[in-house]
Amino acid sequence: MSETDALRALMEADRWIDRVSTQKTHLPEIAELAALEVELRGLLKDLHAAEARLAPVKSAYDDVSRESKRLKNRANDLDATLASSTANARELTALQKELTHVRDLLSESEDRELELLLELEPREGEVESIKRRAQPGVGRRSELIDVIAKLQSTLDEELLSLRRSREELVGAVAASLLARYDVALARAGTSGAAQVVEGRCDGCRLALSPLDHDRFKSHALDTFMDCPECGRLLLP
Repeated sequence: MSETDALRALMEADRWIDRVSTQKTHLPEIAELAALEVELRGLLKDLHAAEARLAPVKSAYDDVSRESKRLKNRANDLDATLASSTANARELTALQKELTHVRDLLSESEDRELELLLELEPREGEVESIKRRAQPGVGRRSELIDVIAKLQSTLDEELLSLRRSREELVGAVAASLLARYDVALARAGTSGAAQVVEGRCDGCRLALSPLDHDRFKSHALDTFMDCPECGRLLLP
C-alpha cells in the first residue's frame, strides 16, 4: 500500500469516528429531551407557585374544619346533657346559655369554612391541572432517557470497533508521516489529512491560492504539503 493510500485510509477512518462521535452527542432524541426538560422545569415552577398559593388557604381551611368539628361535638354533648339533666334551673340556664353561644360560634365557623372551601377548590384545581399537564411529558422523558441510553450504547460499540480498525491502519503509515498527521489532527480535529477537490481543501473547505495549488500539484508522489489554512496534510 502506498503512503498516499495508507494516509487516505487513516483519514477516512478518523472521519468516520468523528461522524459517529458527533452523532452520539447530536441525536434528535437529545434535542427533544432538552426541549422537554425546559417545558417540565417551567411546569414545575408553575406547580410550586400554585402550591404556595394553595398552602395558606389549605392550612386555614384545615384549622377551621377542626374548630367546627370541636364546636359541633361540644354542642352535641350539651344537647345530650340538657336532654338527660336533672340539674336545677340555674344549672340548666347556664347549660342552655353555653349551648347557644357554642351554636353561634359553630355557625360562624361553618360560614368561614364554606368561604375557605370556595377559595380552596380552584387553587386545588390549578395544582391538579398542572400535574395533569406534566404527566405526558414525564412519561415521554423516561422513554427518551431509555432510548438515548440504548442508542448511545450502540454507537459506543461502533466507535470501539472503528478505533480498533484505526489501530490497524496506523501501523501502515510511516512514523514520521504519522507524527505530522497527529499534529494536524490535534490542531484541526476530525482528521489530520484532507483531499484537494477542485482546488479546495475538503477539510477546511477553503480554496487554495493559485500559487499553493501549483505547489500542491508539483509535489512528488507520496510526499505531502500542509494546507496553508488548517494545517492538514493534503492528498490528491
